[in-house]
Amino acid sequence: MKFIPRNAKRRDLLKKIAQASALVFLGPTQLAFGAKLLAVRMWPAEDYTRVTLESDEVLKVSHQLLTNPHRLVVDVEGLELTNTLKELVAKVKSNDPYVSQVRVGQFQPKVVRLVFDLKESIQPQLFSLEPVGSYQNRLVFDLYPTVANDPLMDLVRSSSKKSAALDLEDPIGAIARKEALKQDKQDGHGAHKADPKSPYKRLLTIAIDPGHGGEDPGAIGKRGSREKDIVLAISRKLKEKIEQEPDMRSYLTRDGDYFVPLHTRVNKARRVQADLFVSVHADAFIQSHAKGASVFALSQQGATSTAARWLANKENNADLIGGLNIKSQDKQVAQLLLDMSTTAQIKDSLKLGDAVLKQIGGFAKLHKKHVEQASFAVLKAPDVPSILIETAFISNPEEEARLNDVEYQEQIASAILKGIRSYFAKNPPVAKSRQI
Repeated sequence: MKFIPRNAKRRDLLKKIAQASALVFLGPTQLAFGAKLLAVRMWPAEDYTRVTLESDEVLKVSHQLLTNPHRLVVDVEGLELTNTLKELVAKVKSNDPYVSQVRVGQFQPKVVRLVFDLKESIQPQLFSLEPVGSYQNRLVFDLYPTVANDPLMDLVRSSSKKSAALDLEDPIGAIARKEALKQDKQDGHGAHKADPKSPYKRLLTIAIDPGHGGEDPGAIGKRGSREKDIVLAISRKLKEKIEQEPDMRSYLTRDGDYFVPLHTRVNKARRVQADLFVSVHADAFIQSHAKGASVFALSQQGATSTAARWLANKENNADLIGGLNIKSQDKQVAQLLLDMSTTAQIKDSLKLGDAVLKQIGGFAKLHKKHVEQASFAVLKAPDVPSILIETAFISNPEEEARLNDVEYQEQIASAILKGIRSYFAKNPPVAKSRQI
């Protein structure tokens, strides 16, 4: 039997006690404590403000709305107050339409409380998203205004000077419009359905749709360029050019870095009674040598090519990346994306697409020399000619540089406008029924 000195035994005992004590006194950063918070994000916009908590596990949440003053109180279970969560306080922007400040604190053990001080009454939507793409589990707070803005009335007010100028040129038409609107109010109807043969002038409304946004960056180039940023820049330039036209007005489905669901983009175009819908994107492919601009229209009969089908599937997945609250979508809206397309709309869309493609082909390389078709959800407005433009391949380093070039962005915007002009020259807008 081996002899062990008494002092050695005492040292071993003290060592074990010290190890056990270390476990007891470890700080919160060293011990696993429920879910791990990976990131916090905040996306303010006129339509709504989105707050996202990304974690490695699904978070449980409860909330309540308080008044006098307006507040949203959110309790998140399984979290501790960390520096990552504290970052949310600094993410509130002064121009946020709905949130004035956020307060965070440890409400109870394993329960963090978030208090959103609000600028007005809101209707919150809280929901969880499963891991997708580069994101893990996300807890989403969408803060919508109780009374939503009317985009059509906003558009009418912003273009009132142009409308007045047209009225001076066409006084009979001005009287007809006023009488039609007056009759609609008396009858309790919505927008006036005018005689398609009516000869009087009106402003043409172009809905411009910058793809992706918010948590959905779209395609990302090798130099780090994000599709959502580039297409917003091009769309703003297109809007500026359209606003310089005396007989046109424009509407952006998003005018900032925030996520807009696909069906909402369609509905926005219809709510402003758009004559045309133009969705702006930047293409990407697994191979970097792919290049050239493309124009797409809707198809009810399947895609015209394998590449078109692949692209449509990719773009239609934007709702998964951006984060759509499926439970909030009623059956009527869902049905819109399935079957509310018409043969006439597709026919007009092909004409519009061909006109725009010819203009782009005048200065830029084309991926395909004809308009392709596929089942793009964002093109399914039943009564609005709609096209999707892939301005270039962001996955191609040469074209990525071109997409970031202001001059190229201006050229693309000018070409789209010229294509729109060419389309209307052959398809007079007097055949449309919208007169507001």
